[in-house]
Amino acid sequence: MGMNKNTILGWATLIMIIMGLLLIGLGAFRYDDVAGWGFAAAGVGFLANAWVFSSLKGRL
Repeated sequence: MGMNKNTILGWATLIMIIMGLLLIGLGAFRYDDVAGWGFAAAGVGFLANAWVFSSLKGRL
């Protein structure tokens, strides 16, 4: 099974979404101090990158 560019971008998008939601969840439920804001901000950054990867599918 060969993986082309769109398949790789799709998997990367899925992994980035999972990691982003995991980091936001850590920031919201695990850490109650300032570190939680950092985890949540990193999670939002992961979701933004996933959005970019998703929009690049079919264009490269």
